[in-house]
Amino acid sequence: MVVVRKRLIFWLIKAYIKKSGKTMILSFLLGLIIFFGVLFSSKYFIHLIPFSKKQTIGIVGAYTQDNLPANIVNKLSLGLTTVSPSGTIQPGLAATWNITSDGKIYTFHLKPDQHFNNGTLVTSQTINYNFSDVSEERPDNNTIVFKLKNAYAPFLVTVSRPIFEQGLVGVGEYNLSKFQLNGNFMQSLSLIGAHDRQDVINYEFYPTEESLKTAFKLGEVTQVDGLTGIVSNDLNLKNFPNTRITNKGDYTQLITLFYKNDDPVLSDKRVRLALTYALPDKFTQGKRAYLPYPPTSVYYNNDEVDVYKQDFAHAKLLLLPDQNASGSGEKAPTTLTLKILPQYRPTAEAIAAAWKNLGITTKIVEVDTIPYDYQVFLGDFSLPGDPDQYTLWHSDQKDNITHYKNLRIDKLLEDGRKIDDIKQRKSIYANFQKYLLEDAPAAFLYFPDMYTIVRK
Repeated sequence: MVVVRKRLIFWLIKAYIKKSGKTMILSFLLGLIIFFGVLFSSKYFIHLIPFSKKQTIGIVGAYTQDNLPANIVNKLSLGLTTVSPSGTIQPGLAATWNITSDGKIYTFHLKPDQHFNNGTLVTSQTINYNFSDVSEERPDNNTIVFKLKNAYAPFLVTVSRPIFEQGLVGVGEYNLSKFQLNGNFMQSLSLIGAHDRQDVINYEFYPTEESLKTAFKLGEVTQVDGLTGIVSNDLNLKNFPNTRITNKGDYTQLITLFYKNDDPVLSDKRVRLALTYALPDKFTQGKRAYLPYPPTSVYYNNDEVDVYKQDFAHAKLLLLPDQNASGSGEKAPTTLTLKILPQYRPTAEAIAAAWKNLGITTKIVEVDTIPYDYQVFLGDFSLPGDPDQYTLWHSDQKDNITHYKNLRIDKLLEDGRKIDDIKQRKSIYANFQKYLLEDAPAAFLYFPDMYTIVRK
C-alpha cells in the first residue's frame, strides 16, 4: 500500500511537470532576470529613497555658483595640472607639458580617452580658461598651447583651476545634482557619485560658525567642516554624545601682524623687530608660524632663517635710543593702535599683553575690512599654491598694504615669477624669506586651527 502511494505521488509530479514545466522554467528565468535587474539598477535610484544613507556637511560662508569652496570644486573636476600640499605640480588632465621661449610658451599634452561625466570627450577644444593677455593655439585634439606676453612661472598653478562644461559638468568623482540659492548666494548643494549613485553628499551653508554649531546640535547636519572653535554657548562639542572631532591646521591661510612701514614710529626697523621679538611663542588659535610659507611647502626655509622666538631682553635692547654723533636718539613708542578683524580679538589681547612688558600700551580697534590708515593691523592672507607673493610685498603693488620697500626683495620677487626651474626658485625664495624676516615688515603668527566634527 505504501508502494502504491509512492507511485501515485511520482505519477502526479511527473504529470504536473509535463503540463507546467515550461511555465516553471520561464518563471524561474524571469525571476533571475528581475533579481539581477534590480541588483544592477538599484544604484541609480536608491539615492531617492528617504532612508538611504547620505552625508550632510555644514559649511560657514557666503558662496555663489562661481565661487564655491575649493574642496567642493575639486570633487567635481580637474584642471590641466594639480598642486600637491608641498606645492609641487602634478599631472591633471594633461599628462605632460613643456615650457619654451624663456618661459613664455606653455604646451600641454592631454591624457587620451578622458571624458566629462556627460560622456563628452575631453579635447583641446573643451579647455576653456579664456585668460586675458594670453593667446591660445590648438594644433590637434590632444594639444593646447598658451602664449604669454611675459614669463610667468605661477602659470602652472593657474591652470590647476578645474575645467567644466556648461552646467558645472566636470571630470571628477562627483556630479552636481542640485542646488538652492538664497538670492545670489548658495544655500544648499548636493553632489552625487559619478560612478556610484549611492554616494551622495549634501552641503548646507550657514552665515556664522555659531549657527552651524546649532545646526549640528539639532541634527540638521551630520558633519561640520572648517570650524575655528568647538565651544558653542559654553558647551564644548567634544562632550556632545556620539561625536568625533579632528583638528587640522589650515595651511591655506596665514594670520599675520602687518606693520605700516611708513608710519613715523614703525618706519624704524628696530621698533618692528622689538615688537616681533616680544610676541608669544604660542597662540591657542592655531599652529605657530614664523615664515610666509607652510611647513608642508618645498619652499619652506626654516633651516636657514633665524626665527623670532620671544625674547623680551633683546626686544628692550632694540628699543633703546640709537645714539648719533650729537648724542640724541629716537624714543621708544609708549602707545600703539592695533586694528583687527573681529574674529582675532583673543589673539590681539595676547599681543597687547606681550607688548605691555615693553612698556607699550595697545589700543585695540575692530574693523570690518583691511584698513588703509593704520599703525598695526591684525588680519590674514591666503597662501597661493605657488610661492609667488609678488603682489603682497613688491614695492609697486597696491596690495602691498604695509608700504614695504626693499629693492633686493623686489628683484627676488621679479626673478621668482620668471624662472620655472624648481631648484633655482627654491634658492630665490629662500633668500626672499631670509631678507624679508630681517626687515620685519610684518610678523607671521599662526595657521588657524580648523576643526571637523562628525556625528558617529
